[in-house]
Amino acid sequence: MKGLIVENISNLYKIKVGNLLYDATPRGKLKKDEISPVVGDKVEINILNKEENKAVIEEILPRTNYIKRPKMSNLTQIILVISCKNPKPDLLLLDKQLAFAEYLGIKPIIVLNKADLDKKQEFKPIKELYTKIGYTVIETEAKNLKGINELEKILKNNVNAFSGNSGVGKSTLINAIFKTEQTQEGEISQRNKRGKNTTTSIKLYEIDENTYIADTPGFSTFDISEIQYNELDQYFKEFKSEMEKCEFVGCTHIKEQNCGIKNAINEGKIDETRYDRFCKIYKELKEKDKYKYN
Repeated sequence: MKGLIVENISNLYKIKVGNLLYDATPRGKLKKDEISPVVGDKVEINILNKEENKAVIEEILPRTNYIKRPKMSNLTQIILVISCKNPKPDLLLLDKQLAFAEYLGIKPIIVLNKADLDKKQEFKPIKELYTKIGYTVIETEAKNLKGINELEKILKNNVNAFSGNSGVGKSTLINAIFKTEQTQEGEISQRNKRGKNTTTSIKLYEIDENTYIADTPGFSTFDISEIQYNELDQYFKEFKSEMEKCEFVGCTHIKEQNCGIKNAINEGKIDETRYDRFCKIYKELKEKDKYKYN
């Protein structure tokens, strides 16, 4: 019998089969093969007790993608949420997330939440920048339900993960979609205006038969070190057409002369602040690479 893992706490998994939920643990052979099921996995299960909805996971079916931290699979969209303030937009984190989504082949959607607090129009240049690059960007006011209908249409027929710093309103958005309290919103620390993460388990919430959303602890700090630093440029969408114009094969776009990326910045084709963030991520990945095999 085939099912979908919708929740994982420790070594216990909740498997959705039709309208039923089963509590399941992995068969010993999976542990022996060091294969661990994760939320989003499609699995083959064996029913142990129908009355108590107990089952065992026999097999993990092939995955379309896999995220190591937090552990999830078979995502089709990542909803990247940033807020106007409390906390303020973290574009370095956003660009890391976008690069990782491109690397995994998962479509990213950028949500600018708390738009009602954007009195100084700080969202406008952010929206213009990422829309120009080719990303879908929408503005929402989760507490006032503005933009929720548009977001619901985007989520349709996808397995979606919500990502962003604590306090940006991920859980509030999810609750607005369900019109009920599905997740506990991370409270904002009044002392330092940074979010406190209160979500403690990975869980898929079902909107309809083919649509799921996930609120995931730790997704704001997921590990992008799988990306090779010398391949990072492939995951900055606007770089691709300009990379061909670099004079040197294997151009890093950092120190080289006659670099297509740098020329594109001078011509206004590539945003300089995004290029600066590319350089920071490149150096971070290069530094991590030194210790990867030690």
